[in-house]
Amino acid sequence: MSQHPFLEPDFLVRWSRLVPEHVEPDIAAALVDAQQRIDAVAAVEEVEATFENTFLALEHATEQLNRAWGAISHLTSVADSPALREAYNRMLPRVSEFFSRIPLNAKLWTALKGFAAKPEAARLGGVRRRLFDETMLDFRQHGADLAADEKARLEEVQKELSTLTQKYSENTLDSTNAWELIVDDDSRLAGLPAGAKETARRNALAKGHGTEEEPKWRFTLHHPSLEPFMTYLDDDGLRRRMWEGSIEIGLKDPWNNSPLIVRILELRHERAALLGKANFADLVLERRMARDGAAALRFVEDMHTKVRDAFAAECRELEAFKAAKTGGEPSPLEPWEIAYWAEKLRRERYDFDEEQLRPYFPIDRVVDGMFRICERLFGLVVRPHEGAVETWHPEVKVYDLFDADGVRHLGTFYADWHPRESKRSGAWMNYLVTGGPQPDGTRAPHLGLICGNLTEPVGDKPALLNHREVETVFHEFGHLLHHLLGEVEIKSLNGVNVAWDFVELPSQIMENWCWERESLDVFARHHETGEAIPESLFGRMKAARNFRTATMAMRQLSFGRMDLEMHLRPERFLGRADLEGELRALLREYLVPTKTPSPTIVRRFGHLFSDPVGYAAGYYSYKWAEVLDADAFTRFQRDGIFNGETGRAFREHVLSKGNSEEPMVLYKRFMGRDPDPQALLVRSGLVAAVV
Repeated sequence: MSQHPFLEPDFLVRWSRLVPEHVEPDIAAALVDAQQRIDAVAAVEEVEATFENTFLALEHATEQLNRAWGAISHLTSVADSPALREAYNRMLPRVSEFFSRIPLNAKLWTALKGFAAKPEAARLGGVRRRLFDETMLDFRQHGADLAADEKARLEEVQKELSTLTQKYSENTLDSTNAWELIVDDDSRLAGLPAGAKETARRNALAKGHGTEEEPKWRFTLHHPSLEPFMTYLDDDGLRRRMWEGSIEIGLKDPWNNSPLIVRILELRHERAALLGKANFADLVLERRMARDGAAALRFVEDMHTKVRDAFAAECRELEAFKAAKTGGEPSPLEPWEIAYWAEKLRRERYDFDEEQLRPYFPIDRVVDGMFRICERLFGLVVRPHEGAVETWHPEVKVYDLFDADGVRHLGTFYADWHPRESKRSGAWMNYLVTGGPQPDGTRAPHLGLICGNLTEPVGDKPALLNHREVETVFHEFGHLLHHLLGEVEIKSLNGVNVAWDFVELPSQIMENWCWERESLDVFARHHETGEAIPESLFGRMKAARNFRTATMAMRQLSFGRMDLEMHLRPERFLGRADLEGELRALLREYLVPTKTPSPTIVRRFGHLFSDPVGYAAGYYSYKWAEVLDADAFTRFQRDGIFNGETGRAFREHVLSKGNSEEPMVLYKRFMGRDPDPQALLVRSGLVAAVV
């Protein structure tokens, strides 16, 4: 048995052996191994340089380290503990420094350029040419051509960014977990769905609040608790308290993220300047579909113009609706009233309550139905993993993915769907092992995972999801398929390692199957009777789909604008005491007008500040990819949403190709043309379809 469990090469991870005390020695050993491999590449003389002993050898040099550090990072997301956090933070600077030094290694860069100057380099084609081009660009983008003193400073910047963004993430998680609301008066919970109420009662019991005879109810800032509370609870005072708790995430000491944000922006701007870019957005987007920050901002502003009038009308409509129901004059709502009154308006207009759908979405049936849909579309077979297998938590399930023949093993994945205090918020997909085509002609399977924070089971009842959670399941599985179906021989070009304004296409297109009658009938069945969603309820659900779509679109655009402005023009925010005021002024036309100003999410915006890069300068990608997915789905609508030929074309041209070619080339290969933004506006009900 290995003395370095994080470095064990087994395909399936033995999670029980991955304990905090092994983090430091195992990562130290992996760092030594990786450095030796890099040194070997750096020692290659130009006359001896080949693609195999330079670019391909560098590709393989960090595989062991990547896998080990990936497993540790994953555990900090799903099984956080003081010991693990301490061990991770102790090694984080060393790992960050190691990776930041790779493109700054002068001898290594000389070796790569040695091969690049040869005629053989000019003759490279296909995926090898892609790796060559991407590696050369990557090195230049990370400072390979800088002077020695500039390289040293860039290393320090990257190391500090890694530490600060990890602290931001910890502050967000800790301040989220630190808040709770205990209710001991049953009458104050009027309006709350029965399932949410029962979950809160059990949560309180588990935390030592109340008894079976004298119950209390515990609410938290985790999404499955917060969302129904803010949407359905009649008690305005309690909703206000929940809202006040949510806006304090990352705000108060000892979890104040404000100074971290300013410093992160400073460091990112300095990094861009060192690398010859005007701003961090231009640095990040150089190799994405948008190409630069100004183009991304134009996209956001153009979409804003398209939805602005509809957004203003929706705001006025909600104000008028509340006034009519309460006998007052139309005026801006309080921020803790918006979801509540919007739900009342939706119910009245469409006779539709989203809670009516929950009985039709038991999580196991949703997940199994999603598997069946993907099997039909993409020529796959998904089965529960047979035999003993370890996981990081008893709730985690493990599945195997096969090709249509049921024999060719494409990959294995873990699924972890419910919240825990040791688990970060949100939903995500990640990869643990990248397989794909091997030099000997075989194909190795991939290993990945999907995580969420979805509604939990209550008592003997299964976990009953709302429709948005169903979309989340499909979304993350789309990301996972992008990894598991990868057929790229170069691991760093496989799966989700694509431009970030393309990476959301495979995930967001999957959400479309949550809205079609034919696909819903595969999995949406009442958990007690097995009946499909009644046609009348389905009709109301479809009719309500585009309720306040302009408001939802504007919310996404506000996040994209906030992100881009901070990284295009950081001087507006550096040294300013009132970061919040500056952002609100900038986003005035993007925010729902409220009586009490509602703070932005900047202090809990993990997409932007929980990683040295992450979605920084790239949050617009969600809306960008919505344009792609709405347009791409029109082919499925035309050919049939279960058309196997179309599904296999999407698998061949998008899901299997990773970053082996430019994303627009892949998109055009599937659609036969450039993307049409009109499809998203039609789907959102913001313009009429042209027949």
